[in-house]
Amino acid sequence: MLTNVEHIGIAVKDIATSNTLFTKLLNIAPYKSESVESEGVMTSFFKVNETKIELLEASNPESAIAKFIEKKGEGIHHIAFEVDDIQTEMKRLESEGFILLNTEPKLGADNKLVCFLHPKSSNGVLVELCQERKE
Repeated sequence: MLTNVEHIGIAVKDIATSNTLFTKLLNIAPYKSESVESEGVMTSFFKVNETKIELLEASNPESAIAKFIEKKGEGIHHIAFEVDDIQTEMKRLESEGFILLNTEPKLGADNKLVCFLHPKSSNGVLVELCQERKE
């Protein structure tokens, strides 16, 4: 079951410049930055109350973020929903006709297991499912 909006992902060309911009906009500093090698991105997270904003900069020219920026420019890339059981939710959504971009959850940023839904099956919106990783 989808429990809440986990974060909103924003594709950026330069994470340092964007960190400065969002620090001014939100009046807070990012609480976390990390590299996600499997996705070819550098990330930076801001939190305003219960809402998280994830900035994503391509660290690999072949990454999905690099291709997104080349095609559409900077901007909202995806919306992520928190789930209690990612495997169960993946099966449920696939049975409802959604197209999964990966058949198994992958390791994502911020200690999460993640799976993406193809935008063609969700009104043009890239949807990410996130489950807190259990150590």
